[in-house]
Amino acid sequence: MGYPQQIDEFTDKLNKKSNGGSYVIEEKLLLTDGVYSGLLAHDNINNQSITVYTGSHYSGVELRNFSVSFPDEAPWRRLIKIFAEVPEVYVTYETPGDTVEADDINVLQWGLTAAQRELERYKATGCIDGGSFRREV
Repeated sequence: MGYPQQIDEFTDKLNKKSNGGSYVIEEKLLLTDGVYSGLLAHDNINNQSITVYTGSHYSGVELRNFSVSFPDEAPWRRLIKIFAEVPEVYVTYETPGDTVEADDINVLQWGLTAAQRELERYKATGCIDGGSFRREV
């Protein structure tokens, strides 16, 4: 759920490296009831480079109880499902950079439109006092 219920969070996209190299990414993922299931933050991931540890920077225990798949409609994305009785894990992987897709632009547009609608709603129902907001009851 996006704005205004909560502040939108966006992951910076990675440009393809001109020299053909790869980025090494570490993501901290929070598990709920011993499971994490969701998309990794970046695209075009080398599946063989994916490692999962209980600590940052390849520390703690290496976990092997995870699976990686990709959505049929977006094969550059990676879904990961992790099973472990720990509160968080660190996933490290290599990527040459992200693919910017229509969904990325749409999410930005939806966030901008939601912020504008909320501002207009507030202008219609609240009182704007020289730059600070004060709601009239």
